[in-house]
Amino acid sequence: MSAPDVTALLAELERSQPDLAEEARTAVEWLTGGEPLETVTQLDVCEFLWYTLPIKVGPLRPGGDHERLSRSLGRLLQLGGMERYAALCVSPTTVQILRTYAQEGEDAGTSAYQKALEATGVLPPDVPELQWSMIMGPEELGAHVACSAALELAIVAGDDLDRTALTRRWLTEPRPELGGDSWLNRVHGERLNRWVLGRGPARRELAQPFEVRLYAPVTPQPLPALRKLLSLAASEGSLPLRLAPSPPALRLRELAERELGAISRDGARLAITDYGRHLLGSPEAMWEAVTRLLLARGEHEFEVSAREAALMLLADGVLMSPAELRERVAEVVGGEGWHPATTLDDVAAPVADLVSQLTALGLAFSDDLAVRMARPGQYAALSALRAHALRPRKYVSSG
Repeated sequence: MSAPDVTALLAELERSQPDLAEEARTAVEWLTGGEPLETVTQLDVCEFLWYTLPIKVGPLRPGGDHERLSRSLGRLLQLGGMERYAALCVSPTTVQILRTYAQEGEDAGTSAYQKALEATGVLPPDVPELQWSMIMGPEELGAHVACSAALELAIVAGDDLDRTALTRRWLTEPRPELGGDSWLNRVHGERLNRWVLGRGPARRELAQPFEVRLYAPVTPQPLPALRKLLSLAASEGSLPLRLAPSPPALRLRELAERELGAISRDGARLAITDYGRHLLGSPEAMWEAVTRLLLARGEHEFEVSAREAALMLLADGVLMSPAELRERVAEVVGGEGWHPATTLDDVAAPVADLVSQLTALGLAFSDDLAVRMARPGQYAALSALRAHALRPRKYVSSG
């Protein structure tokens, strides 16, 4: 069966219902973006009806409204034999969402749209390998559309659907249309490239060699200092607060309690938490939790940039003085366009805190004269940088 031709369908609608043709033409142009109608998916239709139409498309005539334009599109799709999509155009859900926008405003309408979209089942969920971005590049958008189409086909076929399993399979399996590559590799490559091309020439030069180095997952390494602390807390039930008063040991205890939540205070003692037991039972989980701390999100973006630059500078195990490390970080971060201009004092605190974390965990050797990554620390730097580079893009909150 040949795909419906938009021009022929509009001509037919012009003959049968000329009052709908103009609005149907506008709607289908917005929906397809000039692509063949056969490429349209349920996700495309829902996003047009429930977001693009009420936000971006105005009525074409005095007294016209979005519900009329939606009905016009539905009639066109019906003529083209696309009955499921035509039904969406006149569904109670679509009518309710459009009226919510009109009566309660954009925020309420957007909330209703997001709730309805999730209920369709065609929205690919986040999976362990990939959290979807709010702002997608071309490769990620292609992966999202492909996964959504696969979910739609499974729903229409009446399959016993596990959305997460299907999405993981669709992302990770080699795809003939990608020349044997996978969508996950494509998305990771796009995100790594975007990360390398960040702010400032000095940072780009520093980050460039890491684009290839961060492509493959990093092998988790043992963390004996943290494991010993958690094992002791688990075996004895609790630890006295005065245990092991050396600066690195105190910093490790603080890290385990306040940054990881692996131990908690119980009067004058520290007790292991359920999460701490989880980390103790899973070396992979412990490694992921610790390496993510090195570039912890939630800090000020400037501080994250300073810590990121320091990790790149230390990742090969070179010996640097603390002063040299601060100077190099300031040079890199200073070229990223921060205001006011970056100084050594600005980067001192985040760099010192990073070095103290690494030292407490046994991932680096440091004193007043020198800083150097241990071999596991080099792996930790790469793991932290990779997680940061592959993170999903989010809209910046105004709060």
